[in-house]
Amino acid sequence: MDLPVIWFVAIAILWTGYFVLEGFDFGVGVLLPVVGRDNVDRRVVINSIGPVWDGNEVWLITAVGAMFAAFPAWYASMLSGLYLPMLLILLALIVRGVAFEYRGKVDSDRWRAAWDKAIVVGSLLPAVLWGVVFGNVVRGLQVDADQIVVGGLSDLVNPYSLLGGLTTLALFTLHGAVFLTLKTDGPVRRRARTAALRTAVATVPLLVLFVAWTQVAHGGGWTAPLAALAAGALVVGVLLAARGREGWSFTATATSIAAATALLFGALFPDVLPSTIDPAHSLTVWNAASAPYTLTVVSWVTLVALPVVIGYQAWSYWVFRRRVTREHIEPAPAYGGQGGAHASVRLPAARSEPPVPPIAG
Repeated sequence: MDLPVIWFVAIAILWTGYFVLEGFDFGVGVLLPVVGRDNVDRRVVINSIGPVWDGNEVWLITAVGAMFAAFPAWYASMLSGLYLPMLLILLALIVRGVAFEYRGKVDSDRWRAAWDKAIVVGSLLPAVLWGVVFGNVVRGLQVDADQIVVGGLSDLVNPYSLLGGLTTLALFTLHGAVFLTLKTDGPVRRRARTAALRTAVATVPLLVLFVAWTQVAHGGGWTAPLAALAAGALVVGVLLAARGREGWSFTATATSIAAATALLFGALFPDVLPSTIDPAHSLTVWNAASAPYTLTVVSWVTLVALPVVIGYQAWSYWVFRRRVTREHIEPAPAYGGQGGAHASVRLPAARSEPPVPPIAG
């Protein structure tokens, strides 16, 4: 078996899972002030992803960890060459996580409003920057003969990567809006459906242009079906959302994200980090891979641990499959509050509030 190729495919699958699952988290965060008109609605929005958002981030940790174990040269060159956007992504994820935890700690509208803004910024920045990062990875960086990225920040700002950033922002926002129509009810659901249809006006042409550019400039014959699937699934998802077929619409937008991610990795292969200085300096799945013994050991560990992680996450999604509505939000004081019409959730949703057993029905 060609273990480097197998691990390249495995890492592509991990990144695909991350973008599909964390993508709707980012979209929900971006849409928080749009679909949440008051504190109760915003609590509904936050609680829709409350039980799963931190579990979704495990896919990122696993993907980066797999890169470190299987392709240390790729890990080192990519993270050093894209240091600033990766640092901004990390800081944004930290701020967003803190915002979820601290939003309900003080019984104050100003306090909650400040953390709501942090949720929006902490969702918007990664949604844009992941597109910029992978746009530059597929396009290539200035990798020299020593496998060191020598380019500066200005090299990361180019039309292709900027289009990638706009595309991921729009696509994740649409994915999040469709998720809210599937996971909530009442006014939040209606506003989310409107947001999905309005976002689609920009998302569809952006994705079509991005996948077409990727296919023409970097793809091959076997990646063309992936480009077509990414664009076609998105169009179908929008049509299904307009007809109120929320479950199938979410499946279609998830398929579009998965196909677009597969297209990026397919266009990248057999390189893992192309060099714009000289193709001979490019990192490939073979010259960037760990030793065969290391790949063998990591493979056995993964075969044991990965099914457990996937099984646990699937179970958590099943447990928290019910819709979240305003009726699940009851008036109660926040931490240290003295009463008043402030929302405290009855479902074990957002970790920013003390969990209570779920309501049946």
